[in-house]
Amino acid sequence: MMEEKIEQKQETQAQQAPRPKTVFSGVQPSGKLTLGNYLGAMGNWVALQEENRCIFSVVDLHSITVRQEPAALRRQTLEVLAQYMACGIDPEKSLLFIQSHVSAHAELSWVLNCYTMFGELSRMTQFKDKSKSHADNVNAGLFTYPVLMASDILLYQTDFVPVGQDQKQHVEIARDIAERFNGIYGNVFTVPEPRIAGTGAKIMSLADPTKKMSKSDKNQNAFVLLMDKPEDIMRKFKRAVTDSGSEVRRGEGKHGVNNLIAIYSAAVGCTPEETEERFAGKGYGDFKKAVGEAVVEVLRPVREKTEDLLRNKDYLEKVYTQGAENASRIAGRTLEKVYKKVGFIKKPF
Repeated sequence: MMEEKIEQKQETQAQQAPRPKTVFSGVQPSGKLTLGNYLGAMGNWVALQEENRCIFSVVDLHSITVRQEPAALRRQTLEVLAQYMACGIDPEKSLLFIQSHVSAHAELSWVLNCYTMFGELSRMTQFKDKSKSHADNVNAGLFTYPVLMASDILLYQTDFVPVGQDQKQHVEIARDIAERFNGIYGNVFTVPEPRIAGTGAKIMSLADPTKKMSKSDKNQNAFVLLMDKPEDIMRKFKRAVTDSGSEVRRGEGKHGVNNLIAIYSAAVGCTPEETEERFAGKGYGDFKKAVGEAVVEVLRPVREKTEDLLRNKDYLEKVYTQGAENASRIAGRTLEKVYKKVGFIKKPF
C-alpha cells in the first residue's frame, strides 16, 4: 500500500512538473559559415541546450533550391555539422542530425503544401529576393521553401525558434499553417514562437554595412568566415567601412561604426554602451584593430575544433546516425498523427 502511494505521488509530480521547452533551428550547408552565422545564431544556441530540448539540423534539403555541386554539398554538410559542435553544441545534450536523413520532413511538407495558400507564399520576402538573384532558376522548391521550413519546425512540436529578424516571417507562416491545420483537425501541432536574439542578432557586411553579412557576397572583404585565418580576419577588419568622423559611438546613419560596435560587443560579451566607454577618446584605427583581435580570439577555438572533428569522420558519422534515428522517432509520431487526421490508412510497416 505504501509503495502504491509513493508511485502515485511520483506520477503526480511528474505530470505537474513543467516539461522543457523544445527548440528547433537549422543552417543550410550551401556555403561557408560566417561570423554572422556564429554571433547571430549558433553561438546563442549553446546556452539554450542547458534548460531546453534542443534540436538542430543541417538543413541540406533547403540548399538545393539553388544548384549545388554534389561533392561540395557533401563536404559542406559535414563541415556545418562539425562547426555546430565546435561552437559548443553538445550531441549529448542536443539532438543533431542531417535533414535529408529524416524522410518525415519531406513527407510532412507535401501534406502542409495542401494547407498553405498561394497568396501566403507569394508574399514571402525571401522568394522575391532569391527570384531576382537566381532569375534563371525560379523553381517550385524556391516558392514552397517556407512550407518545408514549417515542417521542420512543426514535426518536433517546437515551442520556439531562435531566429534573426529577417527570418521571423518564416516562423510566422509556420504559425499560420499550424493554426489552420489545428482549426480543422484539433490540437495536432504546437504553435511555435519566434525568439529574436539580442546583441549581435544581425551582423552586417564589412564592405556595405547597410546589408546583412552574407557568404554569397562577391566582395571577399565583406564577410568573415568561421574558418578564416587570423591574418585574413585582421585584414578584413582593417578595410571595414566606417563613417565620417572618428568617435567610436553609435548614431543614426553611422552604419559602419554601429556594426563594428555590435560585433565587438558580441565577441567579448559586453554591452554596446560598455564598448563605447572602452574606446572613448580613441579613433577608428585603434577600434578596428581591437575588433579584429576580438574576432580572431573568439573564432580560434571554433576553427581548431572544426579541423579536429573533420579529421575524425567516423565520429561525425556516429553523431549524425544516432541523431537521425532519434529525430526519426520523434518526427514519426507527429507524422503518424497527421496522416491519421487527414484520412490516410496506417502504414503496414
